[in-house]
Amino acid sequence: MLRTIGRRVLLLIPTLLGLSILLFLWVRALPGGPAVALLGEKATPEAVERINELYGFNRPVLEQYFTWLGRLAIGDFGSSITTGREVLDEFLRRLPATIELSMFALVFAVGIGIPLGYWAARRHGRFADHSAVALSLIGITIPVFFLAFILKYIFAVELGWLPSDGRQDPRIDATHPTGFYVLDGILTGEFDAAWDAFLHLILPGIALGTIPLAIIVRITRASVLEVQNADYVRTGRAKGVSTGVIRSRFILRNAMLPVITTIGLQTGLLIAGAVLTETVFAYPGVGSFMAEAIFRRDFPVLQGFIIFIAIIYAFINLFVDVSYSVIDPRVRVQ
Repeated sequence: MLRTIGRRVLLLIPTLLGLSILLFLWVRALPGGPAVALLGEKATPEAVERINELYGFNRPVLEQYFTWLGRLAIGDFGSSITTGREVLDEFLRRLPATIELSMFALVFAVGIGIPLGYWAARRHGRFADHSAVALSLIGITIPVFFLAFILKYIFAVELGWLPSDGRQDPRIDATHPTGFYVLDGILTGEFDAAWDAFLHLILPGIALGTIPLAIIVRITRASVLEVQNADYVRTGRAKGVSTGVIRSRFILRNAMLPVITTIGLQTGLLIAGAVLTETVFAYPGVGSFMAEAIFRRDFPVLQGFIIFIAIIYAFINLFVDVSYSVIDPRVRVQ
């Protein structure tokens, strides 16, 4: 097990190096160079030269790359061009909000997606199965920002049941030792603050988790349909194994491998895809920070965000690979 984990970790190094090269070349390949892209086409030569000198864009390309890579290795993601603050500090300040939102969306997607997909597979060919497939198709095709606006208009504006933006009511004076508002409210005993933070998560969490929910439903349904007709399932039934054991240990457990892969990939997509959702709901997470950086052409922030998301993706995939051996003993043997 430890050897497998070590090998996977070593494989992350060339992957991240390759990504860093592509990311570095992408910024340098912008029309007119990064300085012109930042200042605009009407920038004066003096202003372009000043930006090139300030950020080292006039140095040899290899020197620029290895200097940038060396800074990344020690956790220096650079400073924001517009605010002057350290990119890593800004990410870490906003990251708890995005993680909290992503975890809510993931629990929503997994908690409904797996039971619904299993339920549809058990009723294969019936009306319930066709309905689940149709709803999952709608969930995949509907744009996140459109669903976010619809949810916000119905439940926040028209009905007034849920808050429309932010992480917490500004009138609540709450303590935030960890930055996770729901957890902070529970730890400090400020349950009104925890409940208010939870209410602020519902609409953006549903909007963000709808597409993963639809994908998990379809993958679970397809996987269960494949497994429930396997030879070992028929053998278990022929030997008189109880229906509960067959469904939980024979079918559902063996059907979980592709589902776990999907969940792992969707977890990374939730964090990366929070840009639109956080922008619509004015949610102060990493996604809204990225939206501001895109509009302002803040390249250090964009580079830092992409590298940061790539690292998260890599470790999520590592966790998925390790979880395979826990669920399926055949993987441990191999």
